[in-house]
Amino acid sequence: MARLAKYITEYVSLWVLLGSSIAFLYPSAFKPFSKEIPLLLSVIMLGMGLTMTPDDFKLVMKRPKDIFYGVALRYLIMPIAGWCVAKAFVLPPELAAGLILVGCSPSGTASNVLTFIAKGDTALSVSVSSINTLLAPILTPAIFLILGGTILPLNSSALFLDILKIVVIPIVLGVSLRVVASRYVTYIQPIIPAVSVVMIVITIGIVVALNAAKLATVAFIALLAVMAHNALGLSLGYGAARALGLTEPRARAIAFEIGVENSGLAAALALAHLDPLAAIPGAIFSVWHNLSGSMIAAYWAKKDLKNR
Repeated sequence: MARLAKYITEYVSLWVLLGSSIAFLYPSAFKPFSKEIPLLLSVIMLGMGLTMTPDDFKLVMKRPKDIFYGVALRYLIMPIAGWCVAKAFVLPPELAAGLILVGCSPSGTASNVLTFIAKGDTALSVSVSSINTLLAPILTPAIFLILGGTILPLNSSALFLDILKIVVIPIVLGVSLRVVASRYVTYIQPIIPAVSVVMIVITIGIVVALNAAKLATVAFIALLAVMAHNALGLSLGYGAARALGLTEPRARAIAFEIGVENSGLAAALALAHLDPLAAIPGAIFSVWHNLSGSMIAAYWAKKDLKNR
């Protein structure tokens, strides 16, 4: 079971691509499950909580400056980069709003794995992910309202409640279970990432199915915009971290915290509060950031670390 789970986790991009292709060709198989997306994402967030421990938050007290830099850069770079890319590519309002929403979302769970592969500061990555995810109910609606509210109207209080239900409550529940039932959680921990991958594949498949009719006309421009957005996040995140004096391992961690998004959450929020087409950037991001992140992580893994 553990070997199967590892196999599923290692090839996440392949499964997302395969699931998206099937959903595009046979949308009727996925559409009936559109209302289950919040539940699917809650399971993913519960899994994230089950892999966290109270120790993940102790770094906030030991290295507050590093954590502050990571969270501040996360919610500064990607929202602005999303807005700039949307303007530069003259995206339709729905795609523009969806891309900005991706930028306003917290870090993706893959950022921790990619940081580990890249010989980055994994402890910093986990702590920054945890903090910026818990801050998402406040910061995501507030930043989107400023940058994307003029493109498509949004009920920020409803968005706050959805993120609270989908993200924060499952994570808190997961952390609590890890504390009170650590023996059982440790037993199932090897399969938790694989379950998250399956949930992500189904979620993205539903998004693709709902937009199958329109996808052929917007996929190319949306892909280019997502690639540009992701590249800006990774490069500016790394560059800003180095400019602020962070060591190479810490800068690598910050780069992934900024360039890898919780795009599944962005897609779900777009479906619930914006327009089905606004979920497309999140769906594409889920595939692309795993591909680009894996390539960069592999490159960094072979490169000697400097300035530890």
